[in-house]
Amino acid sequence: MKHLILVGLLLLTSPSLFAQSSQSIFPQTPGMVSYTYRNSFKNNVAATLDTIKALGITDMEFSNLFGKTAAELRKLLDERGMRCSSFGVGYPDLMNKLPEVGQNAKTLGAQYVRVAWVPHDGAFTLDAAKKTVADFNRFGKQLYDDFGLKFCYHNHGYEFEKHENGTLFDYIVQNTDPKYVSFELDILWTVFPGQDPAALLNKYGNRFQLMHLKDLRKGIVGNLSGGTPVENDVALGTGQIDLRAVLKAAQKAGVKHYYIEDESPSIATQVPQSIAYLKGLK
Repeated sequence: MKHLILVGLLLLTSPSLFAQSSQSIFPQTPGMVSYTYRNSFKNNVAATLDTIKALGITDMEFSNLFGKTAAELRKLLDERGMRCSSFGVGYPDLMNKLPEVGQNAKTLGAQYVRVAWVPHDGAFTLDAAKKTVADFNRFGKQLYDDFGLKFCYHNHGYEFEKHENGTLFDYIVQNTDPKYVSFELDILWTVFPGQDPAALLNKYGNRFQLMHLKDLRKGIVGNLSGGTPVENDVALGTGQIDLRAVLKAAQKAGVKHYYIEDESPSIATQVPQSIAYLKGLK
């Protein structure tokens, strides 16, 4: 009898095994990358935002203004109770129009300015990585000092060329100033070149502030090109990425914003499937 009472008290005062097993791995609502709906946004920005909002998503990462001014886009977001937390731009804009980039990001209400591609010819080299580090430190400092914004780099696969005991991606992370330069982990463009996103998250922790949630079709063997047909983007949980391990590592690392990105032509079916998969992860 005493044994049964003790067991009962333990169940009352600590999480049960059942509760632990049913705990959600991904309790938050994901955001959305505008590129997922790029074809729809080109035709009608307002209607596309309505479509995304109907999915329960209110956090956006825009990498295109789709013919609007930043103020016009912000107004459409505000009217729908939506927000833009990250603003993606191209490398030339950072090099040549950084004050305009900063002002647009502030107008949109973004906290982050993100770039996803470093221009280079052929294989990414150590010299290219050294220039990238110098540029990133400069971009990040100016965006932080002048606009209070955080600069993020989104990996695209080519940065994982071998270098010493690691890769050129390691070199970039280790030689950029954590005060001014953070990272957005695109998990497809981590797995495609043969890397482990969970291991990177464990290694660099809160250097990763943002994440693109994607999955890579089973059977696809990647490379360091930074490119694969868009049809190889599949619904979350149906591809080859160990999303449970990735999301557990991301939660531990303290990733701030997660965005679904699906480059495929099948977003009408795949995006709802991905959202349902995230909700059901226990």
